[in-house]
Amino acid sequence: MKKHFFSLALAALLGVAAHSASAQAMMSPNSVMVGGKAMLPSKNIVENAVNSADHTTLVAAVKAAGLVETLQGKGPFTVFAPVNDAFENLPAGTVDNLLKPENKATLTKVLTYHVVAGNMTADKLMAAIKAGKGKASLKTVSGGTLVAQMNGKNNVVLTDESGNVATISTYDVNQSNGVIHVIDKVMLPK
Repeated sequence: MKKHFFSLALAALLGVAAHSASAQAMMSPNSVMVGGKAMLPSKNIVENAVNSADHTTLVAAVKAAGLVETLQGKGPFTVFAPVNDAFENLPAGTVDNLLKPENKATLTKVLTYHVVAGNMTADKLMAAIKAGKGKASLKTVSGGTLVAQMNGKNNVVLTDESGNVATISTYDVNQSNGVIHVIDKVMLPK
């Protein structure tokens, strides 16, 4: 059950993917553009993610962790999805090391650290920050905590357990099994 939940969470990480130009032409009013591609809310996280040019590293990581099937599950999940540049900005060799079969457990922990159970839209996230007097502690699927805070009137940032700060660049990318928020850094658990 726990592995299934982790897998679902990681699928949500993949959800920031996009469809072809023909899919863009068929966008529904609730679609969001990510990396120039339409994110269709009728598709699940995996169905969208595998097409995103901005999330190829994330997709490769989800596959290496064996979480694809799980992430196609019902959810809902809130996923904070790092773009390729976020992975590239990790210390040299980090991604290659995490993708090795012997590091699958660590990779799974890192990926599920980006996932929160439930459907936490931007409005709900900002309301939680307000209720927490400026901070909201978010329990991740991995068992860790992310802290959300406002950075300006309409911008949310996340701080991980190591003190790294990520900015949400795209909010409310709705999927059939959750919501994705695109972030510019990889969050690392302790």
